[in-house]
Amino acid sequence: MGRSWGWPGGTGHRRRAGAVLSGALLVSACTTGQPLLAEAPAVHPTPPPPTATATPVLPDPQPIVLPRDDGPHGRLTEWWYDTGHVVTADGRHFGFEFVIFRAERGGFPVSWASHLALTDEAGGTFVYDQRTAVGPQVDHPVAGGGFDLALPALDASGAPLPGGQPWTMIGGGGHDRLTAASEAAGFGLDLTLDAGGLPALLHGQDGWVDFGPAGGSYYYSRPRLRVSGTLTLGGTALPVSGLAWFDHQWGDFIAVGGGWDWFAVDLDDGSALTLSLVRDVEGRQALAYGTLMQPDGTAVHLAAADFAVQVLDHWTSPHTGALYPAGWRLTVPGRGLVITLRPTVADQELDTRASTGVIYWEGSQVVSATRDGLPLGGQAYVELTGYASAASR
Repeated sequence: MGRSWGWPGGTGHRRRAGAVLSGALLVSACTTGQPLLAEAPAVHPTPPPPTATATPVLPDPQPIVLPRDDGPHGRLTEWWYDTGHVVTADGRHFGFEFVIFRAERGGFPVSWASHLALTDEAGGTFVYDQRTAVGPQVDHPVAGGGFDLALPALDASGAPLPGGQPWTMIGGGGHDRLTAASEAAGFGLDLTLDAGGLPALLHGQDGWVDFGPAGGSYYYSRPRLRVSGTLTLGGTALPVSGLAWFDHQWGDFIAVGGGWDWFAVDLDDGSALTLSLVRDVEGRQALAYGTLMQPDGTAVHLAAADFAVQVLDHWTSPHTGALYPAGWRLTVPGRGLVITLRPTVADQELDTRASTGVIYWEGSQVVSATRDGLPLGGQAYVELTGYASAASR
């Protein structure tokens, strides 16, 4: 993936389709309470010293070792990112997003932000909330590797909210637990995610993506995570099941070019595809790469020449004026794949300036695909960054 953030304080919002929404990008924060280079060109500064709970910084690139590298690292930017789809017993379909960002900036304390979002695919609504925190207390050490992250509920002054529950993300090795709820937005998640023995997908070159002068990023995913648990709506806990996608990315970068388009698709034959298109500050494609997971879990790395992305439609935000792509055809000719994506809800634009300093679009998709001409279903999420900043220039 690729993302780009800064953050002041956090506030929650609740919107219907046709109103402002929320999402996620790359982290950059300090304790000044203002966004830090949220939309600036990338830089590759000297890595800050690691925190007490972080993996020591070594010359890049190093091999990714799991579950050790499931945990935090002493780098400028890092995130743990879950998107997925769940269905209730009565057949209601929802998309969800839960992400925790971590940032180190020199001598400042470690900064954190989190986004929580839910799309009611049939009802055409989207709700979200966001939080921030400062300090190492969010990260609890895990013996042998993994993550145990908990963002507290704070008021506008940073004081704990009476009775407020933390948003937690605990796991490693493909076995995760997500718990988070927003009173302001009226929903909550308590989900268990299980990789079912599938290996992690290492992107780029063995998990290292080279951004050139912008630095680089370690990046792996766990697609096709089996989901079980509860979705809480209006105070009622509903049993749900489904599939999720987990991304973990870290490195010494703050922002990457002019934005990116990211696609994550779980297909019904057991395969999975992720593609990333990164733009420079002039809006030209600067980097394109992808990974295809075969049904048996083996990975095929895709260079720019191995796939194509065709935009089928556009949507203009009534809130920011940003013009976003809003429908795509993904083709991987060498694998016989053609995938068509269309948003389940048009307005899934995410205004997270209160926590990560950016506006972006991220949402669930309707999937129609074929492999070698035979029909194939699936589930997908798409993330679009940099479009709102382009509209404001």
